[in-house]
Amino acid sequence: MPIKEFETEQLGKIYVIKRKSSRHLRLTIAPDGDIKVSIPNWAPYKSGLEFALTKSEWINKSRITKHHISEGQPIGRSHHIYFQPSTSIEKTKAKTYQNQIIINFPSNKNLNDDEVQEVARKAATKALRKQAEILLPQRLATISESNLLPFSEVRIKQLKRRWGSCDQSKRIVLNLYLIQLPWELIDYVLLHELSHTKHLNHGSQFWSLLESMAPNAKDLRKALNSYHPNLIEA
Repeated sequence: MPIKEFETEQLGKIYVIKRKSSRHLRLTIAPDGDIKVSIPNWAPYKSGLEFALTKSEWINKSRITKHHISEGQPIGRSHHIYFQPSTSIEKTKAKTYQNQIIINFPSNKNLNDDEVQEVARKAATKALRKQAEILLPQRLATISESNLLPFSEVRIKQLKRRWGSCDQSKRIVLNLYLIQLPWELIDYVLLHELSHTKHLNHGSQFWSLLESMAPNAKDLRKALNSYHPNLIEA
């Protein structure tokens, strides 16, 4: 998926992405504030940049709204997060008990306070990383073995835009936010990266291999595009 990054004074970074499936220009703002413009393959990157700039006022208004972690929100496959006010503490603290993340915060604040949310984000991301480091390598190994596509190494990282990557030495990197996706989409990403152990580019041979293992790959790819690598979906 070709992508070009622009740095602007008005809006900061803008990512223009060429997609085969795109018929029109489409602007999205990720939960972390990243601006993404999808354009058809034939369109010049500059057209995506200019389109974003014409929407500057709307983008800035949209960025004002923060997406908060909410009471009882699921975190990955096994955790939920809960907020508890306390009169006996001055700073917000996080504790994890089995599959519960408890955020204790001073009673003069509320759960949408910036400090409370920052502590909650760090605790939730830590829990996600633990889950991802256990579950994703296991799943990758199983799929690798069943499809005869060996890899040399797997690492879990916190990535902003990509779900994963594979280099020429067959080292695979997986985004820890993958663990929040439905299993069928996780498996699609794992198959995608394993296919790169045979074909590093996105040429016809790559897609043929991937679709031989996942006949509904096009539908899965389309479904994946509705998610963003982030703690909270907008």
